[in-house]
Amino acid sequence: MWSIQGIAEGKVRSEFEQDSDGNVGVEAASAGSQAAEDTARTGSNAFSRWRQKQAIKKEYAAAKAGRSTGEAAGAAAEAGKAAGGATAKGAGKAAKETRNVLEKAAEFISSHSHMILVGGGLLLVIMVISGAMGSCSVFFQSGANVVIDTSYTADDEDILGAESDYCDLESELQARIDNIRTEYDGYDEYRIHTDQIGHNPFELASYLTVLFENYKREQVQDTLQELFDSQYELTIEEEVEIRTRIETREVEHSETDPETGEEDTWTETEEYEVEYEYYILNVTLTNHGLGKVIAESGITEDQMQRYAVLMQTYGNKKEIFGDNPYAIAVQDVLHYDIPGEALTDERFRRMITEAEKYLGYPYVWGGASPSTSFDCSGFVSWVINHCGNGWSYGRLTAEGLRQVCAIIPKSEAKPGDLIFFQGTYNTSGASHVGIYVGNGMMIHCGNPIQYASTETS
Repeated sequence: MWSIQGIAEGKVRSEFEQDSDGNVGVEAASAGSQAAEDTARTGSNAFSRWRQKQAIKKEYAAAKAGRSTGEAAGAAAEAGKAAGGATAKGAGKAAKETRNVLEKAAEFISSHSHMILVGGGLLLVIMVISGAMGSCSVFFQSGANVVIDTSYTADDEDILGAESDYCDLESELQARIDNIRTEYDGYDEYRIHTDQIGHNPFELASYLTVLFENYKREQVQDTLQELFDSQYELTIEEEVEIRTRIETREVEHSETDPETGEEDTWTETEEYEVEYEYYILNVTLTNHGLGKVIAESGITEDQMQRYAVLMQTYGNKKEIFGDNPYAIAVQDVLHYDIPGEALTDERFRRMITEAEKYLGYPYVWGGASPSTSFDCSGFVSWVINHCGNGWSYGRLTAEGLRQVCAIIPKSEAKPGDLIFFQGTYNTSGASHVGIYVGNGMMIHCGNPIQYASTETS
């Protein structure tokens, strides 16, 4: 195994795996990851992961502050003991039973959300009847909350209308780019560099739901413009270069014969160098990605978690945007819990925060942004360039990323290092890349973007 020197240490750092058969796969099909995927299919859903993240927030915070979870638990136990062992024990038992009911409710509702929505009248009757049945009332209350928390609450007409209005803004921007030579006529050269224009409509609908809940199309116009202005950055700059060119001129010569006094004249063509001004128009369009704009919009942590749930469930309206090519179907994948101590490294924490936004995004050959989804190198390039660590490497292939990395031994690998594979398809050098997160695990764009064992074969 070859490796690179760590991104988490301010340098790009990697491991390089070379399979003896030249066929290292990237589909997360090893026995270990297969078992994990089975667990994800049978017991994982967006709402339960949301609850799980809330439960482990304190663990991460304690690890970051240098405290262990055990110490925190010990302190809580001592406090409970001082307050009265019998009472604490009874309360703990009741809380555990309630939590079990809530979790079962969340799993049931998440997997039967269509039935709950359609059978709303029946649900109401059952809730009234079960009101005196202790924890059963908690079951249905939690279930109703799950339906609300995982659904788009606006009318389809308003959801699609807001989406159409945002697309109109993008169409106007594309039209301006297409006609830039007409708008800025007379330049010697036009240098136009543009990112692809587009956005995931589920990101827009999820964000508007979090902000406005049951919103109306006309209500969100200012927000649409603010998002658009933050997502797209168009710069138009004039550049003047002083250049030289060779020109020709006719020069007349004359000569007088000293004996006859006759004058002989002739014309010669001469070349000479002249300076001139060369006008260039530089046009650059940067698409920062709607998902990144939303993440940096200042919404609260609870709002961001709700947004993530809506993205995982498609607001329970997966088909609402039809065949829109940017309506990326985010798949439900295993969420790996990174040890808290690894997250105390701020650079790695920023990397993984950016990377986890795209869990479940499908593999798209050549994809390099949230709007198009990603391939393996496009995903890693995006994370490196957009995680907030000040790195800027552009869009590189797997081999291109390896070339800018320093090789390290496998034993020195740390969370935030890049790990490379060779032989996943017919190409020279590295053919696949992922981000190492520790304990033999990586996050990578297989199909979909997911956590997997580095020993995947």
